[in-house]
Amino acid sequence: MTGGLSHIVSEHPYFGVFVFFIVAAVAFPATLVLTRFISRKLAKLDREKLKLSIYECGPEVTKQPNSISVQFYLIALLFILFDVEIIFMIPWGIDFKLFKALGLGWFGLIEMMLFVFLLALGFIYAWKKGALEWHNIK
Repeated sequence: MTGGLSHIVSEHPYFGVFVFFIVAAVAFPATLVLTRFISRKLAKLDREKLKLSIYECGPEVTKQPNSISVQFYLIALLFILFDVEIIFMIPWGIDFKLFKALGLGWFGLIEMMLFVFLLALGFIYAWKKGALEWHNIK
């Protein structure tokens, strides 16, 4: 009974995907833990006085905040969002003749026009909210 079940499971068309998912679910956290452990062991935790000292007659070293403006994040997020959505349109454009031959021409066209409308609506919303304006923070 057990041999028959393993035979069925191993011949399932998505068995390889399931195994890959399990391996990825284990390997990703393991890699994160391992890299964190190694980086903490190899990192130099003591501050070197030479790095903080004045070089010849230069200005005194001040610690600068390592903060990135939120504007960089918003622009990058919008770029990725619209870039991925445009990439989804390329296969549709290439296979439109196939859709038309299958009788899905008008349905596919209306679906894509709805997709483009939602894309434009999202762009206008981001524009009205000021996500595309660059603010100078001083």
